[in-house]
Amino acid sequence: MLRDITIGQYYPAESCIHRLDPRTKIVGTMLYIISLFLFKSFPGFIVVVTAYTGILILSHVPFSYVIRGLKPILLILFITVFFNILATKGTVLWQWKAITITKEGLQRGAFMGFRLILLILGTSMMTYTTTPNQLTDGLERLMAPLKVLHFPVHEMAMMMSIALRFIPILTEEATRIRKAQTARGADMESGGLIKRAKSMVPLFIPLLVSAFHRAFDLAMAMEARCYHGGKGRTKMKPLRYRLRDAFAYLYLGCYLGTIILLRVWLKI
Repeated sequence: MLRDITIGQYYPAESCIHRLDPRTKIVGTMLYIISLFLFKSFPGFIVVVTAYTGILILSHVPFSYVIRGLKPILLILFITVFFNILATKGTVLWQWKAITITKEGLQRGAFMGFRLILLILGTSMMTYTTTPNQLTDGLERLMAPLKVLHFPVHEMAMMMSIALRFIPILTEEATRIRKAQTARGADMESGGLIKRAKSMVPLFIPLLVSAFHRAFDLAMAMEARCYHGGKGRTKMKPLRYRLRDAFAYLYLGCYLGTIILLRVWLKI
C-alpha cells in the first residue's frame, strides 16, 4: 500500500506538459477543481474525462502510474460513496432495519465517487509534471500581489513546497519501518479492519518521531546556510511565459467554456 502512494511525487518525462510554466499548471489545476463543481449530472463527466485524457496523453505519464495513486484513497472513496447512498432519500430499492438504499442514493453515490476520483487524478497531474522547486516559484509569483498586505508569500510557498517534498521521503521511511517491524514478527496484513488499524500503531509512532527529526535537521541546515526568507533573493531560472503557455490557456478556456455552456443550455 505504501509503495502505491504517488500523490505529491514528480514523474520525470520529456513532454509539453512538463515544459509548461508552473503558473499555468497551478491556474489550470484551480480551474479544473472549480469545473468539477459546476455540473450536477453525469454528462458533465464526459467533458472532464475527455479533457483529462488529452492532458494525460500529452504528459507521457503512464496510465498505470496514475491509477496506482488511487489505491491509498480507496477507504475515503468507499466512505464517501457509502454515506451518500444512505443519506439520500427517494425510491426505495432495498431496506433492512435502519439501512435504506434508494435509486437516487445509488446515483448520488456514484456521482460523488466519480467526482472524488477525477479530483484526485487532476490535482495529482500537477505534481507529476512539476518539480517542487518549480511549484515554489510558481506559487510565489502567483501570490506576489499579497505582499502589499505584508503576507509572507515566499515563506508560505516554501512551506508548501517542503510539505510536498516530504511526501515521498516519509513514504520511503514508512516502508523501511514496516519492513523492520515485519522482520521482528509484527503482523500488519491479517485480521479485520480494527486489528489491522491497531497493528499500524508501531508504524506511525516511529514515523512521527522520524518526521520531527527530519524537520529539525532541515531547519538547522537552512539556518547554517544563512537562510532568512526570500528578501533580496534572485532566481537562477526566472519564470517566463512561452507560446505553449498561451495554447494551454486557450485549451483551458475552451474546456471551462464548454462546461459553462452545457450547464446553461442543457442544465447538466
